[in-house]
Amino acid sequence: RDLKFSGGSINTCRSRLEGLVVRTVHQADIISTVEFNHTGELLATGDKGGRVVIFQREPESKNAPHSQGEYDVYSTFQSHEPEFDYLKSLEIEEKINKIKWLPQQNAAHSLLSTNDKTIKLWKITERDKRPEGYNLKDEEGKLKDLSTVTSLQVPVLKPMDLMVEVSPRRVFANGHTYHINSISVNSDCETYMSADDLRINLWHLAVTDRSFNIVDIKPANMEDLTEVITASEFHPHHCNLFVYSSSKGSLRLCDMRAAALCDKHSKLFEEPEDPSNRSFFSEIISSVSDVKFSHSGRYMLTRDYLTVKVWDLNMEARPLETYQVHDYLRSKLCSLYENDCIFDKFECAWNGSDSVIMTGAYNNFFRMFDRNTKRDVTLEASRESSKPRAVLKPRRVCVGGKRRRDDISVDSLDFTKKILHTAWHPTENIIAIAATNNLYIFQDKVNSDMH
Repeated sequence: RDLKFSGGSINTCRSRLEGLVVRTVHQADIISTVEFNHTGELLATGDKGGRVVIFQREPESKNAPHSQGEYDVYSTFQSHEPEFDYLKSLEIEEKINKIKWLPQQNAAHSLLSTNDKTIKLWKITERDKRPEGYNLKDEEGKLKDLSTVTSLQVPVLKPMDLMVEVSPRRVFANGHTYHINSISVNSDCETYMSADDLRINLWHLAVTDRSFNIVDIKPANMEDLTEVITASEFHPHHCNLFVYSSSKGSLRLCDMRAAALCDKHSKLFEEPEDPSNRSFFSEIISSVSDVKFSHSGRYMLTRDYLTVKVWDLNMEARPLETYQVHDYLRSKLCSLYENDCIFDKFECAWNGSDSVIMTGAYNNFFRMFDRNTKRDVTLEASRESSKPRAVLKPRRVCVGGKRRRDDISVDSLDFTKKILHTAWHPTENIIAIAATNNLYIFQDKVNSDMH
């Protein structure tokens, strides 16, 4: 099992000359979510400017039939615009918080995208033929004078350059008082849920004017509020099960068959805190920023500030596995609190066979943990180290004592460079890493040897 990845980078910033190094990063260009579709042929990114960029994997070339196809820009569209809530005097950002692909039912592709308040369903279609020879319209599409039509002809379809059309199908608005932090499509392919800080709503994909509230943790008096919902996801196979995580570090598995309002959870997954490790920052760093079911549906993966944990659905008392992402930051929590980095929300991802997990860190580092061999590796997503086809060298952070030549000191880590958003191809060893305004795509050097 080889954890080496080779790859190149794709810069999602439009209207820039290739090879031009741009020092200033525009806020609107910062990538805020990354998501592969169910086949892995398409990859969508959303940014703070409300745009969605879809990449498509190129087919294998005839000259090199075993080489992996690269991802090229397939379509770009503006998903959300900035809005203003006049009743609350609040600006609503256009930033895309999450993108979720719907299982493909026909030739078209569909995805959900959301900002803080509004969820939109988009349809992506291709057109490579155009009809010609209309009886009642001219070449420009205007209606002819019927008195000039003297004969009838059969319209024909003629080839044209491929055109990708993205059209809005539905807009799901007014469902949330607070900011939407996650959306998840159900395995029944008919419903999806959206979660904000205090509530989770269930929507039907065909109905936009109403949703059903399935979780509500808002107290009668907001002064009694002790925790908020941080993420939620449907079980991959059982349409009645879903999980949501909280800022207190707990996971609640809910069964929609038990009651219409799932305030009473079926299972509570919580690790008892070690009193010897208790500090001022304990509650902040225990907040779960992401939760993902494994592809098998047996396990859950969670990320808090310092660790990733694997939970077994049949064991609530403690996690099955705990991996330290950057334990060397434990002594730096005070300065990380002062610069607000301690509130960063890192995501996590499973590989296709649930044997390897991935999550991001600072200094454009990302971490991978092999659950079978217990090996881990730190890799860096940067332009300098990621030339196309180059092999990524493992990086090591030095805490103290002897320092090797390629080691990097904890004090020299760049906390403005952070890998918050990652995604793993559903079946192959291809990963997508969002580093500020750059999207890096890496693939396994050994052709999909590590599943």
